[in-house]
Amino acid sequence: MRIYTVGGDVRDELLGLPRKDRDHVVVGATPEGMRALGFRQVGRDFPVFLHPETHEEYALARTERKTGHGYTGFAVHAAPEVSLEDDLARRDLTINAMAKDEAGTLIDPYGGASDLRARILRHVGPAFVEDPVRILRLARFAARFPDFSVAPETMTLARRMVDEGEVDHLVPERVWQELARGLMEAQPSRMIAVLRECGALGRLLPEVDRLFGVPQRSDYHPEVDTGLHTLMTLDAAARQESALPVRFAALCHDLGKANTPAAEWPRHHGHEERGFDLAEALCARLKLPGECRDLALLTVRYHGKIHRAAELRPATLVSLLEETDALRRPQRFEQLLQACRADFDGRGAAPDQESVPTYDAPPVLLCALAAMRNVDAAAIVRACADPSHIPARLHEARAKAVRTALSIEFPQLFLARPQ
Repeated sequence: MRIYTVGGDVRDELLGLPRKDRDHVVVGATPEGMRALGFRQVGRDFPVFLHPETHEEYALARTERKTGHGYTGFAVHAAPEVSLEDDLARRDLTINAMAKDEAGTLIDPYGGASDLRARILRHVGPAFVEDPVRILRLARFAARFPDFSVAPETMTLARRMVDEGEVDHLVPERVWQELARGLMEAQPSRMIAVLRECGALGRLLPEVDRLFGVPQRSDYHPEVDTGLHTLMTLDAAARQESALPVRFAALCHDLGKANTPAAEWPRHHGHEERGFDLAEALCARLKLPGECRDLALLTVRYHGKIHRAAELRPATLVSLLEETDALRRPQRFEQLLQACRADFDGRGAAPDQESVPTYDAPPVLLCALAAMRNVDAAAIVRACADPSHIPARLHEARAKAVRTALSIEFPQLFLARPQ
């Protein structure tokens, strides 16, 4: 029995990056032999075991044979005669197909170390086309390593897979799993760009794909269309080190602009409502977690009004904060503001500006929210003889508190504000 460290641990060590969970391949062993040594089997589709002390994963060397469409259409063969090279051959990219033996010797049959030095993402072999998940992984690694390029022959294979309909067999849960991981990488826009270049974006996220070529307003850079702005917004969310719900909301925030009639370009009046339906359908199709879905829908519907917070009447601010449930869900509201900030930063400076202007919305809204919190709702309820009048009285009291707070905290801004 021979044990090797494989995959990402070897890659990251060569790149000088922090090493995370270590994966191992075991050659020359059987499931019975592993269990006899105290390993606990956890793999259902193929033999994977947990070390009795470290709990790291140890997988028996295996090969895969294509038997059908999609990422589940494989027959797995794990046996003592399967070599390390056979096991590495089934992996996606050369940089993930390296191993080290117990003495620390690098085993690199497919040129992964050379591709690391050249900063190239290249498929291991022709079997790449057999698993559509590899397209998503390719795009995800492009987002993780922004200075790596995709080998032309790998992109050609990815396009072929799309043309042959392989990506159409991916189940929503697996698509979301890979997308979510890619959104959390260093430059998530590259994931979207690679998916678009090979044609997979139009199959997996057609709502996003349709944004490219749709013009933005004239105060944006003239070369920035809605698709590129979306990518800039996504990367702005990454620079904020935002959580996954914020990054997904950034990806979705302008979906409605794809449905703006061309005669109205570059203006997109009402795109928030159009985008809400598109985002709702996208979230349902991908079976998103509730926190990602809810924040995306809030961002799509309210980001335009939030951007205009410094111009809104106190009563309108109160309505906005009530509709977004900011009082009861303050952490989610903070994430909503993060998504809107990413949208603002994703515009860049206008052609005649040397820098991006100050974003006034968050401090104004947080000041208004604090003022609303200080309103004694219980006292209003007690003083109201007719319960049907409570919502209006409470709204009026909150608007008055917000007006007072803004006049103190933002006097110059408040003087120019409609009362």
